[in-house]
Amino acid sequence: MPEPEATGTQRDTASPGTPSGSPSPKSIAVWVLVGLVGAIGWGVLALSRGEEISAAWLLAAALGSYAIAYRFYARFIAQRVLKVDATRATPAERLDNGVDFHPTDRRVLFGHHFAAVAGAGPLVGPVLAAQMGYLPGTIWIVAGVIFAGAVQDMVTLFFSTRRDGRSLGQMARDEIGPVGGAAALVAVFAIMIILLAVLALVIVNALAHSPWGVFSIGMTIPIAVFMGFYLRVLRPGRVTEVSLIGVALLLLAIVAGGWVAESSFAGTFTLEKETLVIWMVVYGFLASVLPVWMLLAPRDYLSTFMKVGTIALLAIGVVIAMPTLKMPSVTDFAARGDGPVFAGSMFPFVFITIACGALSGFHALVSSGTTPKMIQKETQVRMIGYGAMLTESFVAVMAIIAACIIEPGLFFAVNSPPGIIGTTVESASQAVTNFGFAISPEALTQAAKDVEEASLLSRTGGAPTFALGMSEIFSSVMGGAGMKAFWYHFAIMFEALFILTTLDAGTRVGRFMLQDTLGNVHKSFKDVSWKPGVWFASAIVVGAWGYFLWVGIKDPLGGINQLFPLFGIANQLLAAVALAVCTTLLVKSGRLKWAWVTGVPLVWDATVTLTASYQKVFSDDVKVGFFAQRDKYQAGIDADKVIAPAKNMDDMHTVVTNATVDGVLCALFAALIIVVLADALRTCLKAVRDPGTATLSEVPWTESKIVAPAGLIATAEERAQLAAAADRDSGGGQVKEPVG
Repeated sequence: MPEPEATGTQRDTASPGTPSGSPSPKSIAVWVLVGLVGAIGWGVLALSRGEEISAAWLLAAALGSYAIAYRFYARFIAQRVLKVDATRATPAERLDNGVDFHPTDRRVLFGHHFAAVAGAGPLVGPVLAAQMGYLPGTIWIVAGVIFAGAVQDMVTLFFSTRRDGRSLGQMARDEIGPVGGAAALVAVFAIMIILLAVLALVIVNALAHSPWGVFSIGMTIPIAVFMGFYLRVLRPGRVTEVSLIGVALLLLAIVAGGWVAESSFAGTFTLEKETLVIWMVVYGFLASVLPVWMLLAPRDYLSTFMKVGTIALLAIGVVIAMPTLKMPSVTDFAARGDGPVFAGSMFPFVFITIACGALSGFHALVSSGTTPKMIQKETQVRMIGYGAMLTESFVAVMAIIAACIIEPGLFFAVNSPPGIIGTTVESASQAVTNFGFAISPEALTQAAKDVEEASLLSRTGGAPTFALGMSEIFSSVMGGAGMKAFWYHFAIMFEALFILTTLDAGTRVGRFMLQDTLGNVHKSFKDVSWKPGVWFASAIVVGAWGYFLWVGIKDPLGGINQLFPLFGIANQLLAAVALAVCTTLLVKSGRLKWAWVTGVPLVWDATVTLTASYQKVFSDDVKVGFFAQRDKYQAGIDADKVIAPAKNMDDMHTVVTNATVDGVLCALFAALIIVVLADALRTCLKAVRDPGTATLSEVPWTESKIVAPAGLIATAEERAQLAAAADRDSGGGQVKEPVG
């Protein structure tokens, strides 16, 4: 069957500058060496039998695997499966309006995309999953991103770019059909709200009563606005120049945050959770309605320097310090499913808990939201889609290392709720000993003292554990034990900055989704830059996730404990929608032989996530099932009995309400996804049986006038193209490589 997307439109099926012919002996030797490093790392991890091993082996296994995957598998998908076209104009070029559509330098866009997708998941999920040992989580993080997560991001970005940057839900409606499409629109938007609420909740928990964090995070906003105007007005195209200025200002803001925390201004920046919720909603609204070049893109680009820089330094610290993995490779909780951090067996809950580090449906929203409206060339989807997801997965690997190099007893004391370990170091020590891991009350007290915290007990949510691991590594390399407190608080602020960039981009994506959906009723909403639609949709989105955020900070059981399982399930169900849309498009466009690229991860994801959904809805275990939890607390209300950790009847009613809402949402999400999958299967079978009926909503081919490299570093051929473009009349719309 001919490929409709290629017929009459395909001009170039490879990135400019792609080398042809056989690889050189030097190239073969380099990649054989990379493969050996990764293989040896995996071998050491797999063959260890109870002894402590260096975390550097985990690092080697992951980095070797990532390099091979990007060089070979991602290139294969871009060139053979998608057939990216270097001569085809993207919507950023054709529809450039300086607000939502704007061709953006690939380095800035990589920063924006990575910052937008790398949120709470890769930091929190792997830390929580360490309850089951370092090996199950690490295997899923690395294998999952290579064959599922990064593939989903790149393929979704490609297909959305070919459709004027349409949202995932709208693509589902256009390509799958009205029934599955309608279910996808509802499911995607509802899931999006839950995801944003959980992201915001992690930030609120990290910044509450932290003047250092609030000041430093707040200062990134005016710095980003300055960078946006610098690139747009003062010095257009000077990316390297503004990057150096931005990084210098960011470092100054971080240092100044420490000064503010010790000054008389500390009270001004010490905010309660309720106050932070209000500010988060205001910020989310503004970030959604302002032009993308003014705040969103430069702020995310700025944040990426800190994100990637900190993680890279952490990796270097692991190589220098060579900390050992103190957590067992597989714990007893993996088989029993009764862990204190989260309940449930290894299958399916380790995959659900890790979420974003390996596969994230939220990424598909960004890949079909802001990024396709800003990408200069189709050939950049490999670097931005696949590459950014590999980078996020590496963050998840560093998170699991940080969680596993601290003493297991401390890990469980920090991550277990007070209802299980009590509220004193004595009760926590006894409870952890019962888990099979020993830690003394004195050790718990000293651990808190080392980072200048009153207590580390029940600091659930993953962020404090990551900060402890980071402070352990950095202090052993720079400054010694006396610097642990500094690095701990630096890490807390780093995590808040990490997540906030996902929230602002996510809110904008949610606005696009809602406008796409409302556009089916009122055509004016189809114009994503129509001011009344922009303001109305943004207000609805921030109001919706703001509600769940407010509920989360008020939940007696802890918002993270209640919402994170729903977050994980919703996120993976959203990934099933994205993979279903991508698989359908591959089949409809005549690429049936390549449909396995997204079809295999789709089957795995659907199996795991629907199993988890079933258990969260129907399980009789009050630690697992939402409705079982609801029934327990409702029985307490009926008996006029307060059940810990609730403190009064108001708390009891709150638990009942929240558990009911969570259970209903979980069941609703699963039902909607089943409808989407069934309709996608019907559409695929129809396209295979009668190819002539397959219609695509792809926009017609238009020649691109932009000259830009496909990767981070321009090849020799690309540099020649850029030089030739520089010699031509700049009025012809050429985009030259910035000279810094």
